[in-house]
Amino acid sequence: MSDTLHDLEAVITEDVTRALSEDVKSGDLTALLIPATARGHARVIAREHGVIAGREWFERCFTELDPDCELFWHIEDGKTVAAGVQLCEITGSARSLLSAERSALNFLQMMSAVATRTAAFVEAVAGTQARIFDTRKTLPGLRRAQKYAVTVGGGQNHRIGLYDGILIKENHIVAAGGIRPALEAAFALVQHQAPRNTMIEIEVETLQQLHEALDCGAQLILIDNMSPDQMRDAVKIVAASGKPGIELEASGGVNLQSVRGIADTGVQRISVGSLTKDIKALDLSMRFTMH
Repeated sequence: MSDTLHDLEAVITEDVTRALSEDVKSGDLTALLIPATARGHARVIAREHGVIAGREWFERCFTELDPDCELFWHIEDGKTVAAGVQLCEITGSARSLLSAERSALNFLQMMSAVATRTAAFVEAVAGTQARIFDTRKTLPGLRRAQKYAVTVGGGQNHRIGLYDGILIKENHIVAAGGIRPALEAAFALVQHQAPRNTMIEIEVETLQQLHEALDCGAQLILIDNMSPDQMRDAVKIVAASGKPGIELEASGGVNLQSVRGIADTGVQRISVGSLTKDIKALDLSMRFTMH
C-alpha cells in the first residue's frame, strides 16, 4: 500500500501549490526589497541527528518559484545524518530562494521528523517478527506526505484513508449489531462491490471477542489496549486455532518504552499513531549568501 515518488507526483504538486499559495499568495513583500536580478546561494544544514525525508517536496518549493533554480543534494531520502551535516546547496533567484525557504523547510523538517521517529520504533523491534505500521492520525492535508515519510523511516503504511480498506472498530461493531454481522457485511462488500484485495480488519478488546472473530473467518485482527500478557494469550489462541495466515495487530498507547515488550509477545503488526501525530520538527537551518 506504500506510495512511490512516481505515484506521489500529483500529491507533491498539490501539497506544494497549497503551501506556496498559503505563504506567498499574491507576492512576498519583503523579497521585493531585493533587486529582481540578484542571484543567491543557500546551504541547508542539519542541526541535530535524524533521518532525512521530503527532498522532492523541498525541491519543488524552489523550482515552482524559479524554474531555473539549481539544487545539489549531498544525501538521499532515508539517510541518517548527524548535526552539522550539509544536506544540499541551492542556487537561483535571490528573491525566490528567500520566498520559498519557509515552505520548503516546513516540508523537510516535518517529514524528516516522521522518518526519524519511525526509524526509532523500527530499530526498537529489530529481531522480532513485528512490523511497525502508521495510522490515520495525520496532519490535515498532509497524509500522503507523512505516510511516505513513514516508509522512508522503515515503517509500513496502514490504509491511506477510509476508501482503501475496511477497519471495523468498536463503534462499527455496535452499529452493525455485533462481530458476526459486521464481518459478514464486510465479506459481502468485498465480494460484490469493493476491490477483491481490499483489507478487512476487525478490532477486538477481549479474548472472548478474539475467539468470535476467528470463528467468523477474520484474517487480520486488531487487539486494542491489551496488556502484554493478554497479547501473549491472543497469540496462543490464534496458533491453537490452526488457521493459516492470521495476523494480530497490537494498538493503543504504544510508545518507545513499551514497543519492544509488545513485539516480544509474538504479534505480527504494531500500529503507532504517534509516528505522524506526536512529532517535533527536525532542526534544520538554511544559510543564505549572495551569489
